[in-house]
Amino acid sequence: MSLLQATGVTAFYGDFQALYGIDLRVEEGETVAVIGANGAGKSSFLRTLSGLQSAPRDSIEFAGQAIGGMDAHHIVGLGLALVPEGRRLFPSLTVEENLLIGGYSRRPGPWTLERLYALFPVLGERRRSPGTALSGGQQQMVAIGRALMSNPRLLLCDEISLGLAPVVIKDIYAALPGIQASGTSVLVVEQDVGQAMKVADRVYCFQEGRVSLAGRSTELTREQISLAYFGI
Repeated sequence: MSLLQATGVTAFYGDFQALYGIDLRVEEGETVAVIGANGAGKSSFLRTLSGLQSAPRDSIEFAGQAIGGMDAHHIVGLGLALVPEGRRLFPSLTVEENLLIGGYSRRPGPWTLERLYALFPVLGERRRSPGTALSGGQQQMVAIGRALMSNPRLLLCDEISLGLAPVVIKDIYAALPGIQASGTSVLVVEQDVGQAMKVADRVYCFQEGRVSLAGRSTELTREQISLAYFGI
């Protein structure tokens, strides 16, 4: 049984349909990447998985339980957490307070403040600073840490490299092996195809709300990816 199984997932914003029958799975211990151009439906898919967008109950199964359309806070309690695009930190709270909010579900697991500070030492050094006083890369670390504090079995990462310098992106992605070693699988949305191919066991390409390509990252060619990404 897959950790996450999405079958025929659709999503709507009013009369506008954003997703058309998405099939995707994540196995325990995997890193899976979703790539695609702006407007391909990548973020809509993560929002649907995390309960921020409605979906038929049986179209999404997590650890064998149907969760489509379930309230977001219940989904977090089951072990699925989202790192949203744009970080979405609480500006009035310190770094440490932002992190502690992530643990509100009190789900048991390995992630504590001490372990997060070992993963991202700069957050320990800046723990008393306002979250929004940090650099963009450091704020992204806070957003990832906040999600990890819920001790997820599956971490959803939405465009975590967006707007960051290459050296910062490298540091953030270098943390993924440590996250996986804790028993957390990862589903990452990424526009940078090269970065996605480096970190993912398997890759799905979205185009206009549909899966245009899926396969193991080591087996997909640049020609296949270009065709699926751009449709040309």
